[in-house]
Amino acid sequence: MRRLIELSRYVVAIPAVGAIIGSFVLMIIGTWGIVSAVIALFASGLSLKASVVAILTAVDTLLLATVLLVIGYGLYELFVDSSLDLPQWLEIRSLDDLKAKLIGVVVAIIAVVFLGELVDNTDANAVMLIGIGAGAVVIGLAAFTFATRRDSGAKGRE
Repeated sequence: MRRLIELSRYVVAIPAVGAIIGSFVLMIIGTWGIVSAVIALFASGLSLKASVVAILTAVDTLLLATVLLVIGYGLYELFVDSSLDLPQWLEIRSLDDLKAKLIGVVVAIIAVVFLGELVDNTDANAVMLIGIGAGAVVIGLAAFTFATRRDSGAKGRE
């Protein structure tokens, strides 16, 4: 029974690989969005504002692809094989590491979405409300990170 439970960790490889495949698909879509926006800007005279919004939307897609990639790598590294040859900044040794990396990417996505609204929206009050909402989410994520972080200095004093 114990061996079966130990082997069950390999089931996590399925969503990890799925997240990585989904990331590749989103990267292709995001890259195509940028290329399409650039072509439309020069070929059909698309306005600069519309081009900026299209490119920001594509960048948002690329950031979502990055989130999926980090999730895929993180799950695989945590549950299946911790000896992956990844850059040091992408190595994930605990769920706290994965959480921190994901929160960082989510904050970047919020910033890109807000910037898109800032460029695209003409109603100052709507932009202000979106900015307040985005700021509240970022503050909430920061508070969550602060409240749940492990105090590594406390272990050395015990």
